[in-house]
Amino acid sequence: MQVIAALFIGIGLGFVALRLGGDADSPNWLAVTLDTIGSTFVTLLKAIVPPLILLAVISSIASLRNVSNAARLAGQTLLWFAITALVAVLIGMALGAGIRPGLNSGVDASAAAEPSSHGSWIAFIESIVPVNFLGLGASTYEEEPGVLATSLDFNALQLIVIAIAVGVAAVKVGKAAEPFLAFTESALQIVLKVLWWIIRLAPLGTVGLLGNAVYSYGWNTIGALGKYTAAIYIGLALVLFVVYPLLARVHGLSITKFFSGVWPAVQLGFVSRSSMGTMPVTQRVAETNFGVPRHYASFAVPFGATTKMDGCAAIYPAISAIFVAQFFGVDLGVTDYLLIAFVSVIGSAATAGTTGATVMLTLTLSTVGLPLEGVGLLLAVDPILDMGRTATNVAGQALVPAIVAKREKILDVERYNAPRGLDGFVAEDFASQAERDAAEQAEAEESGERDEDTERKETAGTAAS
Repeated sequence: MQVIAALFIGIGLGFVALRLGGDADSPNWLAVTLDTIGSTFVTLLKAIVPPLILLAVISSIASLRNVSNAARLAGQTLLWFAITALVAVLIGMALGAGIRPGLNSGVDASAAAEPSSHGSWIAFIESIVPVNFLGLGASTYEEEPGVLATSLDFNALQLIVIAIAVGVAAVKVGKAAEPFLAFTESALQIVLKVLWWIIRLAPLGTVGLLGNAVYSYGWNTIGALGKYTAAIYIGLALVLFVVYPLLARVHGLSITKFFSGVWPAVQLGFVSRSSMGTMPVTQRVAETNFGVPRHYASFAVPFGATTKMDGCAAIYPAISAIFVAQFFGVDLGVTDYLLIAFVSVIGSAATAGTTGATVMLTLTLSTVGLPLEGVGLLLAVDPILDMGRTATNVAGQALVPAIVAKREKILDVERYNAPRGLDGFVAEDFASQAERDAAEQAEAEESGERDEDTERKETAGTAAS
């Protein structure tokens, strides 16, 4: 309820900031405040991502050592990532061919400009090789005229590779690694508690993010790209409100519970425009609301946050490529449409180590042989499109693990159907029958270990006597 109220308050404050005047170079005090609040919240979320990925994936590997179908889970995840991406790109191509947004768009051809960063198939290979232990990278930029600043960033895909390697190594080491795995699990619980504190700030972050979006972009920037923007949002809506619910229903999952459960991640993705920043919330949704086992969600959600993007890597590049082709008068054949579909399903891996849908679009355009200058035509409305794209991304990143878990009969269906609290999540003290049985089994095993330890000590004492 606080987040819903924050959505309206953010929009209202955004329009108030517009009334106060100012521009991008000299924003007014309210715009600066909204920007600071929103960016600080996203920064906090991104700060928790590296330890969350590292600790969660290592713990999941340790949990999977007794699960014989670990490889099957990974394969099923990739398969359903591909299936949903294929459906999304088919929708995008149908809309692009039907609405024909590139014809009579009214966009000035002088806006055409090649972007500074391009997608590359080689980038995938380069992105999975860790450059250091934490996958950190540094970049220098000009903060003010004549003033240089350095920022640190992390490569999520490299971090996943590192965590998998460490987790597998710990399992192979055996008993000597038990203290390390126990420490990892303990540290993960602490990180999850801190994450929950950050999530509680979501209403405040929503006010800042949405208010700043209204002030910075408004809705007047759509202009001549109105038909193109409508095509993108129709495609996103079809995936989010038709395809995903149908997939949930086909697998015996409640559509109502899907929407109520995924709402915290969707609304945060919409206002933050960051799948990676939303990833901690998406993972909490998968585990707490959907009942996906942690040992599986810890792998599937971070991996999906880097490669599973039906909004950015399927709907958007498909419609955008058709727009560019229509604008420049290039006729697309059957082979071109097949290439667009191929890049959208497989190509997101080639941009996994980078950020931004623009990189994915350049990969699509270069593969089909369309002019990269067409990217410049679409940049004016990209922030507005990015809201819907990210919301669709995170919904898919939470749904696919739930589908795979249901198919593999490891989904906690009782938790999936449990009522959500006013905070948007299943109550922390809720325990399904499966969780109670697991707790009793763990307690029994621990009790058995204590009894064996006591028996060994008594035997040793008798022998000593």
